[in-house]
Amino acid sequence: MTAPNALEVTNLVVNYGIVPAVQDISFTVRKGAITTIVGSNGSGKTTTMKALTGLLAAQSGKIVMNGQDITGLPTDVLVKRGLVLVPEGRRLFKGMTVAENLQMGAFQRRDASEVAHDLERVLTYFPALRAKMRTRAANLSGGQQQMVAVARALMAAPKVLLLDEPTIGLAPAVVDTIAEIIQTIGRNGVDVLLVEQNAEIAFEISEDAYIFERGELVMRGTAREMMNSPEVQRAYLGI
Repeated sequence: MTAPNALEVTNLVVNYGIVPAVQDISFTVRKGAITTIVGSNGSGKTTTMKALTGLLAAQSGKIVMNGQDITGLPTDVLVKRGLVLVPEGRRLFKGMTVAENLQMGAFQRRDASEVAHDLERVLTYFPALRAKMRTRAANLSGGQQQMVAVARALMAAPKVLLLDEPTIGLAPAVVDTIAEIIQTIGRNGVDVLLVEQNAEIAFEISEDAYIFERGELVMRGTAREMMNSPEVQRAYLGI
């Protein structure tokens, strides 16, 4: 029997009041693959992520994770089931230390030994954070804050990790580091949905790709196909 997809989103519609934000969008996140959604500001990427995680109510559509219908479930239930978001802008607890932020990621868990194990694994992903555990998040660089945001999400033991613009505003060297870590996370068994404006890095680390424009899905295919498309190159890669 074929394993179910990590996520299947069908005919998703989300409005802000009477203003359409996402219009009849369908896409899939395959098991074992990094999937990316690329688009400019206002294309509906972040709205989609919020709808998937229960932060925004969808007007219609269906969301299935690992074969189970999760449409309309509240955010805390989705986190328990393994659907975890790293939000745009990091949204850290700035007055807390790095250690406290990571502890907050695991606040719904009761498996203390596994939490301790996951903390060590997270620090192998982000070794720069080990020396910053007692530092307040507000005193970290932008790149370090993004590392904490991803690490905090991993402490929730996700099955499907949603990353909303994880490289925005970061220096190129830090972007490369974050990209490498996302690939490592994917190889270690967490299915990843990545939303990015940085199309080049998104296509480089992903297997499947979708392009949104003005709240609509306008193109789908493999990341390699996207990179080789003259239309995509002109619009998103500056070629």
